[in-house]
Parts: sequence; structure tokens; C-alpha cells
Amino acid sequence: MQIIDTAIRDVKVFEPRVFGDQRGYFLETFRRDLFERSVGVVDFVQDNESKSHYGVLRGLHYQKPPYTQGKLVRVVWGEVLDVAVDIRKGSPTFGRHVAVRLDADSKRMLWVPRGFAHGFVVLSEEAVFAYKCDNYYAPEADAGIRWNDPALGIDWLVDRTKIEVSEKDAKQPLFAEVEGVCLTSDE
Repeated sequence: MQIIDTAIRDVKVFEPRVFGDQRGYFLETFRRDLFERSVGVVDFVQDNESKSHYGVLRGLHYQKPPYTQGKLVRVVWGEVLDVAVDIRKGSPTFGRHVAVRLDADSKRMLWVPRGFAHGFVVLSEEAVFAYKCDNYYAPEADAGIRWNDPALGIDWLVDRTKIEVSEKDAKQPLFAEVEGVCLTSDE
């Protein structure tokens, strides 16, 4: 598995080796020793999956402390643009984002560490999106940032008139209204 750095040091792309022949393919989607060498010790406790059609944008979501989550995300079917926004107080990359295309063909995965808001938009006709989380979903800690905040400058690669968001995501606060997540060693 190849580990690729992004513009934000803690956000990583994992590119697995895919072994294929006329029967199909095989790959490792997660291997603890390689993962921990790159990002540290992580204990995944929950797996999630969603299916969406072209233009559906989910995000930008995060959980407030002490329920922050790190996520290893991948596309099982289709293609998405995946975005991670640094909301860690005091971080040198606070307010910056990484955007990575993920698709079922390349099988690339993105590590979104704790302290990042996360979202994706579907670029293909449909997409099945899966992710491993290192903390349980806690509804009382659910939070977000508005997907189209000009201060973030995210190019979602989809015409804004074709983007479809939930009512909740349409009403999320702007980045300037978010206090940021303060991460400590015990989170």
C-alpha cells in the first residue's frame, strides 16, 4: 500500500495494491500495521456506508469534543470529491482544506483525522461511500459548516445549481461562526 501526503500533513491518501486477473481483483482495504506507521494508533469502532446520486453533497460534518472522529473513507462504487477542512484551534493549517477524488476504480482511500470537518459530493451517476470511524456517532455532538461558505473556497467540481444538500446541511453555520475543535492528548 502506498501512502501519499497531501497539502495538510495529517491528511493522508492510501493507495492499495490491486491484484487483478480475468476473474476479478483482490486488495487489502485496511492493514493496521501500515496504517499505524503512517498516522499512529487508531481503534476503529464503527463502519458506515451511504449511497447517493450525482450532485448529492453530504457535509461538511464533524463531532464536537469529546466525540471527535477520525475517518478512513473510500468509494465502493462510483466517484466522489472528498473534502477535509482543518478546524483544529491553533493548527498552522486552520481553515484550509484538502480535496481528493476518490473512485471505485483506483480504490484510493482518504484518512480524515480528528479535528477536521468532512464532506463529499458525488461526481458519478451514483456512488456508494464507506468509512471506518474511530469513535461512535454521538447525536448531541453533531456539528457542521456550510458547504458553500466563500471563506473556505472549496471547488466542488459540480455546478452549484446541480448540488443537492439536506435541509440540515443547507442551514449549517459559516466557518467564521465555528469556534474550532480544541484537541488534547486525551481526546
